[in-house]
Amino acid sequence: MGNVFLLLQFLFFFSSWLSSVTASVSYDHKAVIINGQRRILISGSIHYPRSTPEMWPGLIQKAKDGGVDVIQTYVFWNGHEPTPGNYYFEDRYDLVKFIKLVQQAGLYLHLRIGPYVCAEWNFGGFPVWLKYVPGIEFRTDNGPFKAAMQKFTEKIVGMMKSEKLFENQGGPNNSFPDRK
Repeated sequence: MGNVFLLLQFLFFFSSWLSSVTASVSYDHKAVIINGQRRILISGSIHYPRSTPEMWPGLIQKAKDGGVDVIQTYVFWNGHEPTPGNYYFEDRYDLVKFIKLVQQAGLYLHLRIGPYVCAEWNFGGFPVWLKYVPGIEFRTDNGPFKAAMQKFTEKIVGMMKSEKLFENQGGPNNSFPDRK
C-alpha cells in the first residue's frame, strides 16, 4: 500500500511538471504513460554532500549513461543549518548548483526534504542543536519539532521557488515526499 501511495504521489508531481511542457501523463496497471508511450522511470540516489562539486557532473553523467531518469537526493538539514537560523549552502552543500546540474543533464529530480535522512548519516540528518530545543521530541506530533522543521522546509521551498526549480516553473524537481 505504501508503494502505491508513493507512486501516486510521484505521478501527481511528475504530471504537474510535464503539464508545464504540454505532455500527457497517465498510468495503467503496467507503467507510467508519457505522451502515449509506456515508461518505466529508473531512479538513483546521489547524495551531494558525499562528494565534491567538481565530481557532480561526472556522477550525474554516469547515472544518466547507466539509464537513470530521476536523481533522488536528501536535503541534509544538519549540514545546511549547523546552528539555529544560520544557513550554509556552499561547497559540497550547494544544493541549488547540484539541482541545476541535474537539470542540465536532462534528468528529473526527486528532492527528499525529510526531515529524517535514512542514509547512514549522523543523527538522521537532524542538526545536533535540535535536541537542545526545550520540549522537543523527535518523529512525533510535537510542536517544537514541527516549528523547527517548518522553518527549514520553508527555507528550502523558498530557495527552489526563487531559483525556478519546481516542475511547474520548468525545473527538474518533481516531488519531495515527507515523513510524519
